[in-house]
Parts: sequence; structure tokens; C-alpha cells
Amino acid sequence: MTERDSLHRFLIERTNVRGEWIHLDATWKALLERNAYPEAVRGLLGEALAATALLSATIKFSGSLTLQIRGDGAVPLLVTQVQVGRARSGEPEGHGRRTLRGLAHWQGAPETGPLETLCGRGNMVLTIDPGQGGERYQGIVELQGERLRDALRGYFDRSEQLPTRLWLAADEHGAAGLLLQALPGEVPDPDAWERTVALADTVSTDELLELPAQELLHRLYHEEDVRLFEREPVGFHCGCSRERVTEMIRGLGRKEAENILAEQGGIEVDCEFCGAHYGFDAVDTAAIFSAEGQPEVPRTEH
Repeated sequence: MTERDSLHRFLIERTNVRGEWIHLDATWKALLERNAYPEAVRGLLGEALAATALLSATIKFSGSLTLQIRGDGAVPLLVTQVQVGRARSGEPEGHGRRTLRGLAHWQGAPETGPLETLCGRGNMVLTIDPGQGGERYQGIVELQGERLRDALRGYFDRSEQLPTRLWLAADEHGAAGLLLQALPGEVPDPDAWERTVALADTVSTDELLELPAQELLHRLYHEEDVRLFEREPVGFHCGCSRERVTEMIRGLGRKEAENILAEQGGIEVDCEFCGAHYGFDAVDTAAIFSAEGQPEVPRTEH
């Protein structure tokens, strides 16, 4: 039985290759409880969720990384997001708690097939948002490739970032992935990148989903010196809240909110990521806008 909801980083010593391994168990099942996804959609969403977590661990930041696919096929929208909390004292930046969420929309009865068949013509967007006034980065590429791993390879190749390869798998029980990345600079083993990628290409879906990190890496790289770092926990979490929905309604403006109330008798908002429901009646809505423009009451301490 593989490790549950874990991410491991690793280095292949005396080479320029680093890597990551992830397995999602309860995290993946918590997401699946929200929607009865068809098998083809479920597989793509699971691979995207694993990929998003892996990609977030290649950069040092606290904030969110979002992978979005939009197309004109049977799966017109897929979104996965990882939120990286601030590292605790003594931990390097980027090692904070990772929480994941995701969703997909589909039409008809999608059948398992190539990525371009499932999603049609469209784009893949990667967005990194460090929050707290940090600079937001967004990369957009045309959706191409047989599998999601191929589309991500194309993204890294076309954006001239570090050479990166992923191997992804998902079923109804779990989602998993392996990532390799070539670091810049001269190394004594110039063939290491091609060799480690070729060995990773031998990994099977069952091995990704069933083997723990140490066993899988030994299977692939028993002739290499691999340094495996400690487990980093991963979990499911949605950041929606009544406060955030309140701010969204305030952003609509009083007139638009009152028009919705008149037409529907209330303002109902459902979170697609976690299924939470938020309802606002006329009194709730009036309270949202009655607070606008009121002076802040000074705080006193006794």
C-alpha cells in the first residue's frame, strides 16, 4: 500500500536532475464526493490534480497555483488549484502545507481518449499568484498533445523554462504522479537527464498508483544514488466562505443585487469546488450594503 496524501522531493546525486513524487488518496476521494464524474473526466481531473501539486513544489512561493483547461470539446472546462501555506519556522520557503481543490465540466457522455478529443481546441493556462501584493504570473499555451503530460511538456518547452517531464495516473481510488526536472549548470554526468527520463518512461500506471516513493524510485533508479526527502502532507480544502461570497455580492453593486432579489426572491450561491451553499435573503442583502459608508467605530481597551 502506498503512502497516503504525500509529496516527496528527491535528488539524483552527482547529476543535474531533481524530482518529485506524489500520491493522493483521501484528498482525491474528498473531491470525487462532490461530483459523479464520468470515467474519462475523472481520469483527466485526477491527473491534473496530481500535476498541479507537483508543479507547485518546483517553485518557492506561498500562494496559489492554478491549472486551467478551456476548450470546445466534451470537457470544455477543467480547473485544479493548489494553495501553499506559509512555511513554519525552520522550514524552507515553499514547504508550507499544500491544499488542493478542483472541478471539471462536461457535456454528453465523454469517452476515454486523447486529450484533444476530450477537450477539443483550446488553451491551457498556468497561473501563479503569490498573494499579498506579489506579482502574478500567467502562462497560456495552445492545448496540444495526446495526454496531459504531453501538453505540460509542450508548455515547458515553448516557454523556455527548465526541461520538465511528468508521468501521471488516476483511477477511482487515487491519483499519483512523478516529475523530473533538469537544473541549469554544468554537471559531471551530461547524459543524466536523458538517462533518467528514459528510465521513468518505463513506469506503469499500476506502479505509480500502488508503490510507495522509496520502492518506486528504487525500481527505477537502483543504479543511481537517490536522496529522498521527508514526506510533505497534502490535503483537500476549499477556501470559500460566507465572507467571500458577501464581498462578491458587494462587488455586484446594490442595484444588481436588488434586481436578483426581485427576480428570484433571494441570492443563492453554490461553490462548485466543495458543494457549499450560501443563501442571502432581502434582510441579509440590505445588511451588506447598509454597512457601506459608515464610519469605523474606534476600538477601546480597558
